[in-house]
Amino acid sequence: MADYITIFTYRNKVSLLLQASDEKIMTLGEKLEALCPNAYMNGYNWEALLQYYLEKNDPDILTGMDSDPEADMYEGHWPLTRENEARANRFADIIRSLVEQEEELCRFVKEYCEEIEWD
Repeated sequence: MADYITIFTYRNKVSLLLQASDEKIMTLGEKLEALCPNAYMNGYNWEALLQYYLEKNDPDILTGMDSDPEADMYEGHWPLTRENEARANRFADIIRSLVEQEEELCRFVKEYCEEIEWD
């Protein structure tokens, strides 16, 4: 798994952690902000962007998910079940794909900039 994403279990939860302070994520965040000035990509805006992206593209991942963003990270977590572990892994794959093939994410932000509820 990419260094900027971690999946872990703790106290009956499965969690996905995105390190918004990772150099690669910070560089991508600067590109997104250039496309949409409201997209200052701290953990809160990663939450807004990923929530909106999932609503449009894979809403099942949001089933039972709560988030806990901070300035330098974003965490999504679910009750610990096999189904939710699969959701966390799918979510990690989506994030990894968007980061590694950033053209899709840049297109998405440019297209939906005004609709996303940025922090």
